Amino acid sequence: MPEVDLEELSGVGPATAEKLREAGYDSYQSIAVASPGELSNTADVGESSASDIIQSARQEADVGGFETGSAVLERREQIGKLTWNVDEVDELLGGGVETQSITEVYGEFGAGKSQITHQLSVNVQLSKEHGGLEGSAIFVDSEDTFRPERIDDMVRGLDDEIIADELERREIEGEPGDDETMQALVEDFLEYIHVAKAFNSNHQILLAEKAKEVAQENEDSDMPVRLLCVDSLTAHFRAEYVGRGELADRQQKLNKHLHDLMRIGDLHNTAVLVTNQVQSNPDAFFGDPTKPIGGNILGHTSTFRIYLRKSKNDKRIVRLVDAPNLADGEAVMRVQDGGLKPE
Repeated sequence: MPEVDLEELSGVGPATAEKLREAGYDSYQSIAVASPGELSNTADVGESSASDIIQSARQEADVGGFETGSAVLERREQIGKLTWNVDEVDELLGGGVETQSITEVYGEFGAGKSQITHQLSVNVQLSKEHGGLEGSAIFVDSEDTFRPERIDDMVRGLDDEIIADELERREIEGEPGDDETMQALVEDFLEYIHVAKAFNSNHQILLAEKAKEVAQENEDSDMPVRLLCVDSLTAHFRAEYVGRGELADRQQKLNKHLHDLMRIGDLHNTAVLVTNQVQSNPDAFFGDPTKPIGGNILGHTSTFRIYLRKSKNDKRIVRLVDAPNLADGEAVMRVQDGGLKPE
């Protein structure tokens, strides 16, 4: 992304421009979508000055106005679909996980939520011909779930045709079945997964800001960031904010965090996948008592909500609970040594 002259904006001098760049605001668009409060804290200016800067950036970036439905349709054609490589699930999701959207996957422990984040971290790197987005992944790990060994299993579990294409695309010599060749391929896949462990909710929020920097740095590279996983989104918030008295604070912080993630998706055409924990509803006498935590804040902010539940052996039921343009439904997949596989 070419560097823009921030001093062109109203109320921005050399010192303020430097502070904005250091905080990651290096384009008119990133300033245009900021709030006066956060820009005020970042650039050490008053809120009224911050509002003027944002307004000026919106004019320069040409955002914030109305547009026709046909213009929206044209913009939506840039949205990518990231495959699960499970036809039934991809069909349920209208082609896969969308970029510029937040997809939430919730389910009880052992349902396979982390398996999905690992599999999509592999799939996002595949060529578009095979349902990938030819990009890299960011993995924010709050539950110590990321395992390079699992990535190894999933890369080796890809179809031979996909492996052969990836070897050619990445200029790795050798045959799909060869041990040394496969090891080199696995290492190359791992090279494009940026992993950070979140130690608490504040650190997790900070990592979302760092993720924005990583996305900006890789914007013009061969493998731009096309997937941002947070596994799990709510674990730290649930542990640190206990009781009804702290519920409002928790939801407020969670809301801001989600909007930070959404902004990364919008600005960098990235798919955002978050996993969520569940709780049992003791009042439910009929049906499934399992419900996601995070309340209405998470429910309204997630573009797609997917409920993952265990079935017999390695079988999993994938249920689409909410989507703006898709009908609710269910699909079946299996979680095996080689990754997510069709029924």
